[in-house]
Amino acid sequence: MTDFALTMRGAVRRIDRVWLAIAAVFLVLLAFLPEQALASASFALDAFVWILPFLLASVLLAAWLKAAGADRVIGATVSRSPVRAVVVFAAAGALSPFCSCGVVPLIAALLAAGVPLPAVMAFWVASPLMDPEMFVLMWAMLGLEFTLAKTLAAFGLGLAGGFATLAAQRAGLFAAPLRAISTCGSGCGTGNTYGTDGLVPMELRWAFWRDATRRAVFTAEARDIGLFLAKWLLFAFTIESLMVRWLPPETIVSYLGGENVYAIPLAVAIGVPAYLNGFAAVPLIGELMSMGMAPGAALAFLVAGGVTSLPAAMAVFALVRAPVFLWYLAVALLGSLAIGFAYQGWLAM
Repeated sequence: MTDFALTMRGAVRRIDRVWLAIAAVFLVLLAFLPEQALASASFALDAFVWILPFLLASVLLAAWLKAAGADRVIGATVSRSPVRAVVVFAAAGALSPFCSCGVVPLIAALLAAGVPLPAVMAFWVASPLMDPEMFVLMWAMLGLEFTLAKTLAAFGLGLAGGFATLAAQRAGLFAAPLRAISTCGSGCGTGNTYGTDGLVPMELRWAFWRDATRRAVFTAEARDIGLFLAKWLLFAFTIESLMVRWLPPETIVSYLGGENVYAIPLAVAIGVPAYLNGFAAVPLIGELMSMGMAPGAALAFLVAGGVTSLPAAMAVFALVRAPVFLWYLAVALLGSLAIGFAYQGWLAM
């Protein structure tokens, strides 16, 4: 192998694989589908600009907590009462104004702050399912009963996911849930104390900017977490643009019309991997329910699709180890099934 080839090979290896994947997708699109390349770029950039305020706020919060020395204090405080933490975080998630994309940076900040996985999981699965705007829209288009059912489903799934995760951890699972990611500050909350940075563990100093070492920690943490989340979100939005192009929401939901014994499992099976904007889903689901779609299947689809939308799922995959990611998918799958059957059974009483 020539020196030039070796040099190029080394340069490629130094480039992050996620950025390479994004570039590869657009190179293929430019070569074969140039119009889709422009459409995908516009879609990804629009989605990224929309989520940018959430991203910046969460990144700055995580970096501030790290630099102030508050991350381990927060983690230790929440850990003292994990049951209460799960209930509080599930309720906060069910009422928070975050969609499945907007919650991703906040989840990263919670993990970086050392909040235990059960509480984060409770917030994780509950938050994308309901927010104030969604509540008003669903009430107007689908009725108060169905809207309250989804609100209770968000809270219930948060509780179930959080307590199931707590039980799994007490059984010895998920002892180290986060990936050891070199490009996420000091490990996204996975690793060391501040000893290596010259800071004293557990020592709080909110005005971190008065200390040069803490300012350096803040800058490094904000840069690393920001770049880490940005690349994964851009990749997710790029793939999402292709799904919207070739697998539009109308096509997905059309397969869920009609009432049969397979309606709820099929709704979950399609909803878990598929993308469907929560607001766009409301009129589509309303139309199908008026045509005879089972309400349980409609609720199961909205829950499954909300928890596991593509950007959120890819961010989860990037942040946590494979067993936790599979657990997250299982919570969404089994929880959506249970919610769909429970609601359908309640209506049949």
